[in-house]
Amino acid sequence: MSARPVSATPSGVAAVPVPMEAVVVYPAIDCTEEDTGEGKLVLKHDRLFSILTTHGDMAPAGRCSLGLFRDDTRILSEYELRMAGGPPRLLSAEAPRTYAAQIDLAVKDLPFGGDPWDPKHAVHIRRELVLSDRLTERVTLTNYLARPLDFWVELSLGCDFADIFEVRGWRREARGQFFAPEPAGDRLIFRYRGRDGLTIESIVRFRQPPDLLTAQSARWEFSLESQSPVTLEWDVLTDEPVSGDESELHGGLDDRRQTLERRYRRWRRAGSRWTTDLPKFDVVLRRATDDLRALYMEVDGDEVISAGIPWYSTVFGRDAIITSLESLALNPGIARDTLRYLARRQGTREDPFTEEQPGRILHELRRGEMARAGEIPHVPYYGTIDATPLWLVLLHETWRWTGDEALVRELLPNAERALAWIDDYGDRDGDGFVEYTRTSEKGLVNQGWKDSGDGVPFPDGRLPEGPIALVEVQGYVYDAKVRMAELFARFGRSEQAATLAAEAESLREAIRERFWLEASGTFALALDGAKRQVPTVTSNAGHLLWSRVPTPGQAASVARVLLGPDLFSGWGIRTLSAAHRVYNPMSYHNGSVWPHDNALAVFGLARYGLAREALPVVRGLHEAAIGADFQRLPELFCGMTRQRGSRLVRYPVSCSPQAWASAAFFLILQGSLGLYPEAPARVLHVRNPVLPDFLRELTVTGLTVGDSRVSLQFRRQGDRTLANLLAVEGGRLQVRIELD
Repeated sequence: MSARPVSATPSGVAAVPVPMEAVVVYPAIDCTEEDTGEGKLVLKHDRLFSILTTHGDMAPAGRCSLGLFRDDTRILSEYELRMAGGPPRLLSAEAPRTYAAQIDLAVKDLPFGGDPWDPKHAVHIRRELVLSDRLTERVTLTNYLARPLDFWVELSLGCDFADIFEVRGWRREARGQFFAPEPAGDRLIFRYRGRDGLTIESIVRFRQPPDLLTAQSARWEFSLESQSPVTLEWDVLTDEPVSGDESELHGGLDDRRQTLERRYRRWRRAGSRWTTDLPKFDVVLRRATDDLRALYMEVDGDEVISAGIPWYSTVFGRDAIITSLESLALNPGIARDTLRYLARRQGTREDPFTEEQPGRILHELRRGEMARAGEIPHVPYYGTIDATPLWLVLLHETWRWTGDEALVRELLPNAERALAWIDDYGDRDGDGFVEYTRTSEKGLVNQGWKDSGDGVPFPDGRLPEGPIALVEVQGYVYDAKVRMAELFARFGRSEQAATLAAEAESLREAIRERFWLEASGTFALALDGAKRQVPTVTSNAGHLLWSRVPTPGQAASVARVLLGPDLFSGWGIRTLSAAHRVYNPMSYHNGSVWPHDNALAVFGLARYGLAREALPVVRGLHEAAIGADFQRLPELFCGMTRQRGSRLVRYPVSCSPQAWASAAFFLILQGSLGLYPEAPARVLHVRNPVLPDFLRELTVTGLTVGDSRVSLQFRRQGDRTLANLLAVEGGRLQVRIELD
């Protein structure tokens, strides 16, 4: 059948008369019920990810986040396996690796003449799925009755080619052109021409050609002999050619699974390994390590970490930077890739629509139809106030871990442009603080990490007028200038170093003075456009500790506030105090708990010698992780106060896996164990390590500091934690264990 275009409205109803056999009708995307990674099977590899029900289906068709996605486009929206005697009963569903899932189902014998008083499971169905450069599924059916069965299997298929923004709830004025699906022997092809003129297609290719193939389904009919398994296998792929990195992926499901397992083994060997005396916690750390590998993606020839599944399977400047900072103790390669990727796409011109400015680090890149057609500014979009100073922090911290002077020399020109952006564009009014206000009608109102529309409120819920100077951003800028002063001094640019050091010290004093809330014992969330304090008590002050801004007295006071009942829920530190009227534990940023936010606070507390005071947060996050689906910390969870015997309350549309949540424990452990590298000086400091009370022992092997690999063992004896150097491989690294 030849493909014929169909002009469609947003609901998918044909707008012009066409032959009926060419019409493709897709219902409006139904998001009345949120479908997220929670309770679902999430598979991810490179630019592909899939979210399925625990039965292995994407059904009902088009429902919210279910589907197979590539480059912000849903390339398969309906995928449901039906069979004789069904619907089947779920026996088990697991995703032992982020790229693979196994689902076991059963059909009872009643439809095949079984005894209604004594029904038995008759047919076992195993669904195995692997996501590589395509989705591959193998279905194995085994009849455990003593007689053969006339059996059939049917796979329902459909594709709405929805943009990820539509899936999230965006209502578009128009869509592109759908083509009638093409059943052709061993494959079914779906095509769509977007409003930008680009035609994309999804191909379902069957290794065992169906007995009946239509535009909506494939059906196989066969005799299922007793205990003689029947196997069916198919692929779902796009028309885009396989990249060079994927060229080793070939063959069937087993070959692809083995290839990916080899890649993951190489990834684990390249980084450090963290093991404890608590197997449940080890599972959390292993899952996080694998998830970080899974979230890697290739974009325009470069590899970089993406943010999270399902909504943020793309490059985010802030997310990639913070993930890199958190994971330097695991694998500094993440940081190197992030630095280079963002430097190559640093802003070069002024564009009010995308909010690009010279020297600015990007916020978000999208590759779907809405971005390509200019409906959204994410091509990329630069509307973030904090990614630029955070990039500078990452450059210096990566140097401290790796001693890679060639990397610093390569990126110093980008660093100079980033510093110029801070002074020329970030500080809009010349008062020394960095502020934001959007220039794009389709841009973000709030441009810090709490970037929801109500993420920067007054305590009563009123929203401030801009430009807004966020407290943690001032800390990032202070930290960036201190660090760049050290780098410039190292590379013989003493005059610039002195200027930056003086600017940093002046800024730190101004933050301490202008943002401090004496009555609350912490720092204000922000200054509004009139330079008035927004006196909301939030977790943002924990970031100031990480940036080393407060005095020791202020730090001790902030610690008491962060760990007090208004902010600490028992699972973690809330984003906003429960004492405020605007508090909502089910909101995105006004009372929820974010693991990465907590990790920065824990590390900040450790920097002030308060690692022991932070241990309740470490325990809370540990228990949240082992109780979560697949033992992974989600992007965020609700901030209700923990009660005895209560379970973690999930946030309904939280990403999972999510990069800066996956990396959170590595920064937490780095801070708790007092690991402070100075690779340029060939020194690793281990200062006053503290193990949480749920661990008696922790061993880290293969910790990369400069050109050395270090192995350390920590043991808790009562309230005291001892450190033992096991090995140093390569280089001439000195490990200094400093215990009070």
